[in-house]
Amino acid sequence: MIRSAVAPLRLGTLGLAAILVLGGCSESGGDPNAEAAEKNSSSPTASESPTESASPSATPTPTAAAYKPATAEGPAENVPLPVMPDVAKEESKEGLIAFGEHWFDLVNYGYETGDAAPVREISAPDCEICASFYKDLEEGYVNDDWIQGGELTIRSSGTAFVKTPDGRYQLLLSVIQDAGSNRGPNGKVYGELPGDEASTAQIMEATYVSDHWVVNLVENM
Repeated sequence: MIRSAVAPLRLGTLGLAAILVLGGCSESGGDPNAEAAEKNSSSPTASESPTESASPSATPTPTAAAYKPATAEGPAENVPLPVMPDVAKEESKEGLIAFGEHWFDLVNYGYETGDAAPVREISAPDCEICASFYKDLEEGYVNDDWIQGGELTIRSSGTAFVKTPDGRYQLLLSVIQDAGSNRGPNGKVYGELPGDEASTAQIMEATYVSDHWVVNLVENM
């Protein structure tokens, strides 16, 4: 059963808005110079040397595969890995807030892909809710199963940026989650949970180690 990464035994708050935004793709137009060169092919005059000029053919620009959110028919495809912004690497108030947002982005990425590695890389081994999240992904993506929905959205966040006696900084968040379900091939539905009607107050504790942040704790307040 899918559970919120920040609220054990319940489905948290993910948002479809981010999925819909990521679903767009763009097309690149042709090279106007190539067309002009093709039309400008008149025969040389008597005073001109009939030299042959070969213009290099344009190299097609590679197009990234389009992102597709999970549906009842199959898992998400070509999910882009969230990139940590530079500010999220700073030991500052702004850095902690940006890092917290990035951590939740990676949780959403995990729900869509079953890949827990990005969250593991920036979370402490003793982070209990992280362990619950890893288990959710293991169970949700066993064999050919997948998770649909469950995206978490941060409504607001803030911090006093004062160290606790344990040397951690605390970040307060308001989080809401979309409806989600555990699905399998041939229309199987192992479990469904409705989305949150209201946001949940949560607290994250993180430690700045050397040159990066590490999540120690995330729980409801």
